Amino acid sequence: MTRIGLLSDTHNYLDPSVFEHFKDCDEIWHAGDVGNKSVTEQLEEFKPLKAVYGNIDGHDVRISHPEHRRFMCEKVDVWITHIGGYPNRYDKRVYDQISSNPPKLFICGHSHILKVIYDKKLQLLHINPGAAGKYGLHKVRTLIRFAIDGEEIKDLQIIELGER
Repeated sequence: MTRIGLLSDTHNYLDPSVFEHFKDCDEIWHAGDVGNKSVTEQLEEFKPLKAVYGNIDGHDVRISHPEHRRFMCEKVDVWITHIGGYPNRYDKRVYDQISSNPPKLFICGHSHILKVIYDKKLQLLHINPGAAGKYGLHKVRTLIRFAIDGEEIKDLQIIELGER
């Protein structure tokens, strides 16, 4: 079993409580709009990190992290990108590929809106962890924890960090 800590849209701010919330996680995944390299460096020093860059990220983040990251976690095909949309409204940049070859787990950020939706048509779980940073329209900063056990995605928990 692999325990995952998932966050997005930190926009240069890494809440110190992230380390407590993710202490029992095996990996941390960041779905973009990191802000600056120091955010990913702190996370990488703490746990193994898989991250993608977002639209606000500069060269320092973009040279270290790809725009799209697709990989297997145990027996789950995972795709992380920053701008991906959501079921029935996928972004045009991912639509063709997600329609023809859907992953089992599709993760994105960008909207700052926490969403966990099962896409029945494509048979995938879509997760947007909302925004963990202080910049944006969101009112509450959020993270997600979950586990992957073989083919199963389970034990999903939403964590509120407080008001923006």
